[in-house]
Amino acid sequence: MTAAALRAGLIGLGSMGRHHARVLAGLDGVQLVGVVDPMGDKNGWAQGAPVLSTVEELIALGIDYAVVAAPTALHEEVGLKLAEAGVGALIEKPVADTVEGARRLVEAFESRGLVAGVGHIERCNPALRSLRERLEAGELGDVYQVVTRRQGPFPHRIADVGVVKDLATHDIDLTAWVTGQSYTSIAAHTVSKSGRPHEDMVSAVGQLADGTMVNHLVNWLSPLKERFTSVTGERGCFIADTLTADLTFYSNAAQATEWEALQAFRGVSEGDMIRYAIAKREPLLVEHELFRDAVRGEDADICTLRQGLRTVEVAAAVLQSAADRTTVRLDGISGGAA
Repeated sequence: MTAAALRAGLIGLGSMGRHHARVLAGLDGVQLVGVVDPMGDKNGWAQGAPVLSTVEELIALGIDYAVVAAPTALHEEVGLKLAEAGVGALIEKPVADTVEGARRLVEAFESRGLVAGVGHIERCNPALRSLRERLEAGELGDVYQVVTRRQGPFPHRIADVGVVKDLATHDIDLTAWVTGQSYTSIAAHTVSKSGRPHEDMVSAVGQLADGTMVNHLVNWLSPLKERFTSVTGERGCFIADTLTADLTFYSNAAQATEWEALQAFRGVSEGDMIRYAIAKREPLLVEHELFRDAVRGEDADICTLRQGLRTVEVAAAVLQSAADRTTVRLDGISGGAA
């Protein structure tokens, strides 16, 4: 460890916090100097770093930045303490549990010129990073539609928010990020079938600023775990499986299918299908490397707090739409777009 290493702290040793601790402990150019968790570290997840009871104790150690992996309801309180102390922060998604809380965090960090970001980890998934690069290069031509499906069994670690704020925020952010477009409207339905106070299924239809159609299906009710993103456009369709980090391209039809029996299930014509070979690095490590570089003052593509705020605003509109049974306009909200 060199003298120039950044001093980092971690707040929360839960299901995500323990992974943050593992990555921080091995991150080049960073020293994990302390972890905050009032419950202690009975599982040994702190990687040998001292375990503290309060954020104030961590700040007193003299840290350059902290990773906030506490429950969502605590993000605002913890983040404001860090900002007041002049400490940068990487805050797990969603950035806050309310729009108002997210706005207060944006103001607190931006007004002090501090580096702060949100852990929208799908931005670091190899398949989605490759997809974004290909869309920016114009390989698909005009984009027509983005469809996401994110479903699986209920994660018992989640108690303070429903599926919209916990899972759908992934899809809201990644959709705006890969397309570079803002949400202009959203209409949604939610249900709660499992007896918990929050919704556990949502189906949403929206539109982006350039007219692209958006469909999100998210639930905690399926025995099938699925992480699916498709982008359909002028030249074909990209499909990203973020569980396996695979990206596949289906080009528009190039060859007619003359075999009549085959047409019944393959279509009258078909184009090439390509599964790309992609370097598959751990997304959480990539996320930490980018944030470390941002703290150093280098140019790094992190999810800013303001982008995280916009995602929370779109998520709030999803819940409002479901409650009011209306389509909600989102003029001026960028939903995570740069």
